[in-house]
Amino acid sequence: MDTSKYLILGGGMVAGYAAKQLVETGLKPRELTIVSGDSSNPYERPPLSKGFLAGKDTETSIFINPDDFYRAHDIEIRLNCVVGNVDSARKSVRLQSGEEIGFEKLVVATGARVRTLDIPGSDLRDVYYLRTLEDSKRIRQKAEDAKRAVVIGGGFIAMEVTSVLAQKGIETTMVLPDDRIWKRFFTAPMSRFFEEYYTARGVRFAKNNKVVKLNGPGAVKAAVLQDGQIAPCDMVVAGIGVKPVTELLAESGIDVADGVVVNEYLETSQSDIYAAGDVASYYDVLFDKHRRAEHWDNAVSQAQHCARILSGERTPFIHVPYFFSDVFDLSYEFWGDSSGADEVVERGDLSSRSFSVWWLRQGKLAAAFTMNRPDEEREAAPQLIESREPVSAGTLPGKQ
Repeated sequence: MDTSKYLILGGGMVAGYAAKQLVETGLKPRELTIVSGDSSNPYERPPLSKGFLAGKDTETSIFINPDDFYRAHDIEIRLNCVVGNVDSARKSVRLQSGEEIGFEKLVVATGARVRTLDIPGSDLRDVYYLRTLEDSKRIRQKAEDAKRAVVIGGGFIAMEVTSVLAQKGIETTMVLPDDRIWKRFFTAPMSRFFEEYYTARGVRFAKNNKVVKLNGPGAVKAAVLQDGQIAPCDMVVAGIGVKPVTELLAESGIDVADGVVVNEYLETSQSDIYAAGDVASYYDVLFDKHRRAEHWDNAVSQAQHCARILSGERTPFIHVPYFFSDVFDLSYEFWGDSSGADEVVERGDLSSRSFSVWWLRQGKLAAAFTMNRPDEEREAAPQLIESREPVSAGTLPGKQ
């Protein structure tokens, strides 16, 4: 059985950024092995629903490290490998091929997989999900000749895909289960702004609705909605969430609960085994709760932090949750956790392209959203959240 000092399960963003960080902290040749179910070396995921999907980014441009980086540092990447199970006691991983790989320290970075439709017609051609580079390639190719599309979901992936398709001149319908877009995250005025912005650019909304059937034959030709509407389409993209990949840990003794449970040091319940990225349910020191974040910044930050821990720097992961999104010609950012907020403060004009929203909880800033706002607001948001300083509507940055 081959043994590696560091073994990373998953070939996504965590693997790419952890490898880069380990090299910077003195990784020696043949100390790192990456086992990936993907067919490509680690790449950035945000472009898959933004620039790459739109045809603006090339495949080469989205790789985290160039190919020769791994060769130069003698890092072994095993692509198209499926992990069968993890044996924590023996410190080994068994692949479905039967091969075993030993490790001194293991990082579980298996990420998440998309939730799929379970309705009649979901197996028709031209029904897509977006998670991998290959997924994005297939959607991009189909979008070249599609005239009409249905996007299922109302979150950020559905919003980003819809904006790309609409900008390609495709007549796009968004089908969402709530009465407004991204209800779990946006305030009502924020949802109203984005719905009006999308509608003005040709997007149609089917709210308080869901797709109950897809009609063919062979390839999808229409989506049948719960209220009886029929939406003709050449393609369907479902952005209905993801679930963490943890099945391989079933007999490992590692605690799992909506992801791999780790402490503030990204350590699992088994010694020398860590988890990072989309699969990790980590203890958030700032908000005193466990959370699992499915965003670029979390994967990058945890990858870098985990690599430093592997190299001997045992410090807690203290980080303000953050994500960004690009839709049409808009870019926005979000910091923190708005759940449980007892006051919402707005800056700017929510009918314009420049506004910010601030969520307060018990007199402290819990979360902030900014879009085309002054730097003082962008810079203050994470600082105020992390500091836990008392704030009020009057003391927040920006003009009321």
